[in-house]
Amino acid sequence: MKRLWTPAWIARHVAAIALVVAFLALGWWQISRAAGGNTLSWAYAFEWPVFAGFVVFVWWREVRHTLRGDAAPARRTGGETAAGESEAPSARPAVRRPVRVARVPVPADGVEDDAELAAYNRYLSWLNANPGARPGDYPG
Repeated sequence: MKRLWTPAWIARHVAAIALVVAFLALGWWQISRAAGGNTLSWAYAFEWPVFAGFVVFVWWREVRHTLRGDAAPARRTGGETAAGESEAPSARPAVRRPVRVARVPVPADGVEDDAELAAYNRYLSWLNANPGARPGDYPG
């Protein structure tokens, strides 16, 4: 429970309470407007408490996530143990850097007979070799 009383979490608790109170007050305000004859306010009267419920849902989810703790603390340090071997991946998904895979073109037998197709394939291979280039920059 000490994890939930850090300065960052205290700010989250205060923000969640302030948002829930504000959203419920706005919902009450819309109910009073709707009772005065503004029919559009009925929709807002139900919408603001839904927003308050969403804040409570997100807050509760984050509290549960924090209380569960880090399932794999070694993943932050590179995922290796003291002996140097790699740990098994945990069940929790992690955001990782994208991997660029080099593609090796497969030679097609007898496809280069068409001159237009060959020119188009050269254009595509140039675009693939120059990923930041625009199609208008093609020299051919």
